[in-house]
Parts: sequence; C-alpha cells; structure tokens
Amino acid sequence: MSAALESALPQSCSELEVVEQVGHSLNMNSLDMNLHTSSSRPIVLAVDDSVDNLVLLEYQLTAMTECTVVTAETGEAAVRLAQHSQPSLILLDILLPDINGIEVIQRLRQSPSTAGIPIVALTALARTEDRDRILDSGCDDYLAKPYDLDDLQAVVNRHLPQCCRL
Repeated sequence: MSAALESALPQSCSELEVVEQVGHSLNMNSLDMNLHTSSSRPIVLAVDDSVDNLVLLEYQLTAMTECTVVTAETGEAAVRLAQHSQPSLILLDILLPDINGIEVIQRLRQSPSTAGIPIVALTALARTEDRDRILDSGCDDYLAKPYDLDDLQAVVNRHLPQCCRL
C-alpha cells in the first residue's frame, strides 16, 4: 500500500475496512494509478492468513519482480482486492480463516473482471489429492509450502508478463 494511501486511512482500520475505503474513495478505472500514486507497475496479490508468511512473501516478490505487492489475510479481502486492483497474478493460500482458497478461486473465476487473472496456490496441502483438487478448482499452478525460492521464481515467471520480471 502506498504511503499516501496509508496516511489517508485511520490507524486502526481492519483489512476489510481498508479495502472498503479504498474501493469507495477511488475511481475503479484508475485504481492502479491512485493506489500506487506515481507507479504504474503491475500488481501481485499475495494472500495468506499468516502475517509472517505475507511479510516474507512480499520481500521475496519485491526482490524478484518489478511489481507492486498487495496483501490480504482473508479470503473475503482477497476477493475484494482482486476486483478493485486487478492484479497481474494472485498467490493464494488455501487454508484461510473465513472462506477457504477454493471458494476464493470459484468467486474470482465467476466474475468477468477477475476470471482471467492467473492464480497460483501456495499451500501446506501437499498430498497429490489436494494438489489435483486445487488445480481442478481453477488454479493455474500450485506450489507446496515450504517452497524453494527457485521454485517460487519459476512459478512467478511462468505467470507474470515478461515486463514484470527481473
């Protein structure tokens, strides 16, 4: 989130309140320009209920891409952020506290504005049946936690436009 946006929001906003305030205060056609002030860099949405995982993932993505990273800790926030920010890629944990990642995928695939966004599952669900179920639900790719940084780089490179890669 840009410093300009952070300073405009109350200190005690929940994640969903931030999403709602961003959605209400910005013209959806120019969200990328407003959300990231002077940046026109593509967006990667990282979704995980663990703040530690999100901080680490944001650091890794910033080091390996030319993208702005936006994060969400719940499925509901992920759906809203995806609709509002139109990311170039979504990295999605499946085990979320409110709605699970499968439901997030289904909602995003049903909406014309988000149906084409590549979604990569980053999950602790590592059994073959889990992987198959996740990919069958509409995920474009899958990476089991804990993942290797080279594997993360490869999956991100597969799904991000060439212009975003370092």
